[in-house]
Amino acid sequence: MQPPKEIVYHKIAHTLEIAWEDNRFQLPAELLRVYSPSAEVRGHSAEERKLQTGKKHVGIRQLEAVGNYAIRIVFDDGHDTGIYAWEYLHDLGANMERYWQDYLTDLKSANASRLPAVPVGQWQPPAKPPPGPKPEQDPQQEND
Repeated sequence: MQPPKEIVYHKIAHTLEIAWEDNRFQLPAELLRVYSPSAEVRGHSAEERKLQTGKKHVGIRQLEAVGNYAIRIVFDDGHDTGIYAWEYLHDLGANMERYWQDYLTDLKSANASRLPAVPVGQWQPPAKPPPGPKPEQDPQQEND
């Protein structure tokens, strides 16, 4: 497949716009990240594929050409091992709705979320005074 004629990353929208002579796609960074062609995400077989969760706000830090056949995408969550061939990017764009629905279905089946996990500290309520009558203040202290 021929290389695209244009690749533009829209930082605010977190989308990668890729244009060929006959097609133009806006691929969300989240979709690119969760369908990364890396072994880390895909594994070495369909059974080894790892569901990616918490990637709703992922962005792209860098794009690097890989020969004349692909790009390597560096994501802001540190993932950088996926080599995206032109044919694969075209397939993601042409079938984006199906890939997106499959991703959402997989998340639901795993009871997982697109939202990143936010660590919650060990909250403890403020200490309460012991029950019973309040101790009276020493009148001497009030005059000081």
